[in-house]
Amino acid sequence: MAKILKSELFKDIPVIDETMVDDTLKDVLKAFGKKIVVLDDDPTGVQTVHDISVYTDWSAESIAAGFAEKNSMFFILTNSRAFSTAETELVHRDIANRIASEAKKTQQEFMIISRSDSTLRGHYPLETQILESTVAKNSGVQTDGEVIMPFFKEGGRFTINNIHYVQEDEYLVPAGETEFAKDKTFAYTASNLGEYIEEKTKGAYKAADTTYISLTDIRKFKIQEITNQLLKVENFNKVIVNAVDYVDVKVFAIALIQAMSQGKTFMFRTAAAFTKVIGGVTDQPLLTKKELVEKGNTNGGLVIVGSHVQKTTQQLAELQKCDYIKFIEFNHLLVLQPENLELELKRIINEAESDIKNGQAVVVFTGRKRLDVGSEEESLKVSVKISEAITSIVQRLSIKPGFLIAKGGITSSDVGTKGLGVKKAQVLGQVKPGIPVWKTGSESKFPNMSYIIFPGNVGAVETLREVVDMLNDR
Repeated sequence: MAKILKSELFKDIPVIDETMVDDTLKDVLKAFGKKIVVLDDDPTGVQTVHDISVYTDWSAESIAAGFAEKNSMFFILTNSRAFSTAETELVHRDIANRIASEAKKTQQEFMIISRSDSTLRGHYPLETQILESTVAKNSGVQTDGEVIMPFFKEGGRFTINNIHYVQEDEYLVPAGETEFAKDKTFAYTASNLGEYIEEKTKGAYKAADTTYISLTDIRKFKIQEITNQLLKVENFNKVIVNAVDYVDVKVFAIALIQAMSQGKTFMFRTAAAFTKVIGGVTDQPLLTKKELVEKGNTNGGLVIVGSHVQKTTQQLAELQKCDYIKFIEFNHLLVLQPENLELELKRIINEAESDIKNGQAVVVFTGRKRLDVGSEEESLKVSVKISEAITSIVQRLSIKPGFLIAKGGITSSDVGTKGLGVKKAQVLGQVKPGIPVWKTGSESKFPNMSYIIFPGNVGAVETLREVVDMLNDR
């Protein structure tokens, strides 16, 4: 399957009156009334929302606090993309039990969204299978279907004719032919989402039995027809939603709420666009330096780069053109030599602290050579070790940087939860499309700090440099 010009693929997609769609959605959301619990397998899933809480543990207390919030939606950061299969299963069973228990206690209806990667990596179908079976065991209610929606406009991820695409410059590349499909831990081959489901479930769910919500029906605002499709879904069969813009998600959400109001139940495996729409989150302007850098803090900023995807490497190379930044390379190969690792970390911390104190912006980055250690599980373990090592640099800092950016999913999660010790954060919004910012809680190492979570696979080549330049008045 060859890549295709985006303009060519988009040219025949009909236009729809988005104002009419917005008005209809606003009305149906008023009566929706469910608590929306989003389980995020890395911290980048808040990349479309603002003024929403993120809890970094799944204790009964945190889940109770989320249910008690006035907001209809809250996030739990599991970071399960960094987990082994066994750990993922255990954690998702615990979370589902606690959600079901709290819902029963508070008499609140709820829905669970498993927010995952828009390029289809992650523990699928394991996570939603465990969630579905555990909720059913607690409530006695079987889930009728699972909605699959990896559309994410800000990252250039589009689903057209059931094929999921990743944008590269002016072209759209079928997801199964990208570097993401070759992921050491979460590899796949199919770009057609029905075939992807069949592949990942090892044939337990067939492409032929999957329900497909077409762009044609969405753009013709065929709400009743889409609702009827959803009403026929049973036995946890899968629903694929085609989407190229937020209006498509909104139309689907209207039909979905109608189907749910008639008693249908669904689990959700989606990227970040769906959470914004179903949570009724409004648009807001991108954040600026004034909102991000604490007044009076003259220390230099710190950027931690852990991700090894091609886009991150390109963005790092672009950032390295900035002569006002100090770059410190972390020899990540030393995670296999513990006796030398501590010396390396001490070197980096000493250099970074001295430069930050003098107002110098600092970038600490892992070497670009990838470690090949064999199996999927071993590769994941090494990735986690590298992330833990680079995270310890933040943990051991004695001074508060002017700003903090972490690049990559596992890296940004570890920096937030282990390096900064965040238990609960507030999402401030985005610094660039798809690039979220947390405001750290009072319990963290640096309270009330703006922490920028920069996904490894989001943005143009210049985006990281643009953010750092903005924060440094360049």
